[in-house]
Amino acid sequence: MFINRINKGNCGYFFIAPFFIVFLLFGLYPILYSFYLSLTNWDGLNDPEFIGLANYTRAIIDPLFLQSLFNTFFIWIVSVIPQLTVSLVLAVILTNTFLKGKDFFRAVYFFPNIVTAASLGLLVSLMFDWQTGSVNQLLLSIGFLDQAIDWKNNALFMQLLVSAILFFQYFGYSMLIYIAGLQGISPEYAEAAKVDGASKTQIFFKITVPLLKPIIIFQVITSLIGGVQIFDQPYMLTEGAGSPNHATLTSVMYLYRTAFEQGRFGYGATIAFCLFVVIVSLSVVSYLVSRNRSKIA
Repeated sequence: MFINRINKGNCGYFFIAPFFIVFLLFGLYPILYSFYLSLTNWDGLNDPEFIGLANYTRAIIDPLFLQSLFNTFFIWIVSVIPQLTVSLVLAVILTNTFLKGKDFFRAVYFFPNIVTAASLGLLVSLMFDWQTGSVNQLLLSIGFLDQAIDWKNNALFMQLLVSAILFFQYFGYSMLIYIAGLQGISPEYAEAAKVDGASKTQIFFKITVPLLKPIIIFQVITSLIGGVQIFDQPYMLTEGAGSPNHATLTSVMYLYRTAFEQGRFGYGATIAFCLFVVIVSLSVVSYLVSRNRSKIA
């Protein structure tokens, strides 16, 4: 009877209310409270001391934070370019109707995405240990090396190694997204192009890639959002040390170190909001650039 007395036009609010209640309590409120903490000096125990924009001014000139940003984007760029390229090529191959066993290969390539990032980081860390690592042991046994190499003491190699882990873990996921996009393209376009004498290469670059542009934009933006939040792989790979000269110290690792290891929660919240601004800005720029190019085309 209570439901019958309610105006039928307002019934929808009762169905959407749980989502908004949960979002306000566990989404919006923590975000706003974190922004408040970014304006304070708080050690997690005593009352927060309001200091205004001092933390943001500090973050702009903090050399370690700026280096962590550079490391993050360098690792992301080195991993995302081969990831999106290889996954697209594999997606085209595995959508071939005449290929046998394509479902098996799709599952095999996607399998690394199921493994947790921390597990992969720890596994690779053990493999490249300079004393007991399997990589040094293998190279020494076949005579390729005269003495073991301290891989973790090479800054550039460690950055490339983190990029390789990211590529290995996510190229299968990107491949499945591309496969879904390719299956949404009507085969009539390719058939018409073949009638006109177009080669497979011309069909791929002139028809397939332009029609996949929304999928490619989605891949770039989502990988950018995930790339800025890199934490598990470099943390487990270097046991939280960030390798020599902080080469694998990512922004989220610096946030974790600042807030939870050093107890500077106010400055940690500031770093979190700086990353938020970076992610939103780059996402908007990527979308606008891609939209302008599509209008020109």
